[in-house]
Amino acid sequence: METLSVESLKSDISFTGDVFIDSTFMLLPRSAILTENTIKTLKKWNFENILCDGNLSLGEQISLRPDSLEEEPEAPKEKISETVKKIIEESKSVQITNNEQARMDMVKNVYNEYLKYINSMYTRYVTHKEIDQQELIESIKDLCIFIKDHRRFVLRLNSNYNDTKMIFLVTHAMRSTVLAIAIGMHLHMPLSKLIELGEICILHEIGMVRLPPQLYLTDRKLSPFEKAKLSKHTVLGYTIVKDLNFPLSVQLGVLEHHENENGTGYPRKLPSEKISSNAKIVSVVCTYEAISSPRQYRDERSSFDALLELIQNKEHKYDDTILKALLYTVSLYPIGTYVYLSNRKVAEVIDSNQTNPKCPVVQMLTETEKDGSPKIIQTNNEISILRILSKDEKRDIIKMLMKTAVENAQSESNTSGLEPVSEGSGLEAVGLEDVSMEEFTEPSKPEEKVDSPVAASVEKEESAPSAPSSSPAPASADGIEEVDISEFQ
Repeated sequence: METLSVESLKSDISFTGDVFIDSTFMLLPRSAILTENTIKTLKKWNFENILCDGNLSLGEQISLRPDSLEEEPEAPKEKISETVKKIIEESKSVQITNNEQARMDMVKNVYNEYLKYINSMYTRYVTHKEIDQQELIESIKDLCIFIKDHRRFVLRLNSNYNDTKMIFLVTHAMRSTVLAIAIGMHLHMPLSKLIELGEICILHEIGMVRLPPQLYLTDRKLSPFEKAKLSKHTVLGYTIVKDLNFPLSVQLGVLEHHENENGTGYPRKLPSEKISSNAKIVSVVCTYEAISSPRQYRDERSSFDALLELIQNKEHKYDDTILKALLYTVSLYPIGTYVYLSNRKVAEVIDSNQTNPKCPVVQMLTETEKDGSPKIIQTNNEISILRILSKDEKRDIIKMLMKTAVENAQSESNTSGLEPVSEGSGLEAVGLEDVSMEEFTEPSKPEEKVDSPVAASVEKEESAPSAPSSSPAPASADGIEEVDISEFQ
């Protein structure tokens, strides 16, 4: 794409390709006339450059000005609620022996539809300055019901979802919204309040679209001046939802989601009693999601690290009631975390325990049920979590399990005389069907022995009968701090 300076733009010109504000949001379609008002708005919002998928039109490509043509009506767009209902109904008719996998596939499809919806809603606002509030309310209502019905699967997907093709504003809005609604359900909020909370979460970063894209799409850390400029997004977002006549509760939630309990937040440095309850929830989930998600200038930290930082609450920035709800929603070992158990086996946390955050539900990574379905257990005093796996240990475990799954599937195909299997076959049983082998494989290098103590322990288990062991778990390379959660119990 060509980069064009806003200062160089003239009114009444057109381009041979679409014009974009950034890599995602379109400003003008091909051949549309650039007006003086559009140029003034770009300057008012401090946009310095735009992107064009083409060149300045010299009049050869279009025979008539767009305003001389009869405008074609937009094709009717299927509402997201209708699309989601179709996906759910279709999933019911699909016969899959692994019901866990069938539900997860359906949840992924619905999740992706909501991402597309949020992306289209943001784009619609940027290009037309409008948001269909009724459709937003209906969409969030359906999402609340969907999360209630498929909570474990939605939270598991939400914790690991990372689509690098989708702009971070969209993925951040979706991940924050799912977690906020789940926390709201734990707090027994009525559906009407959950919908209101969902509206705020989806819209809480919309003020970003009025800031230069380089502030939130940068691949480097921001300077103090840039951070101060970025902090204006709360007021800008408030102005947007106010101008669109959203309810006052939504306006305040968007405005106050960066206020802190200790009065150090922005934009108004409000004390705890002045901050709306919705804003307090959004503040917690927004921070949790930001810490545990990758950004272009840094790698993500683990969700355990994010939770640990929040519940310690050293500067008393966050509401303790909301932190407790977060802890019981995702568990002390957050959903999606890989853990080492007291029976010397590894597992992935797939659900929280509403009565004890130290004992979540886990899916075993080296065992399946007799019918081949994933083995899921509730951790307790007898089989407890000793610690989480380090990033390197997780990589080694996944690599080893994928290799084993492929070898087993290949062996079965050879025995039955079927065609050779693909490298992804047989991974559903251990929950690795979405992990690419390319992430962990280097074809040019000879295979190396797994050095991780946990991986070595699992490898030894698979080659010999398991026996009870009282020996301690292999030490993590980075170590894990013991967490005191007694104040939340």
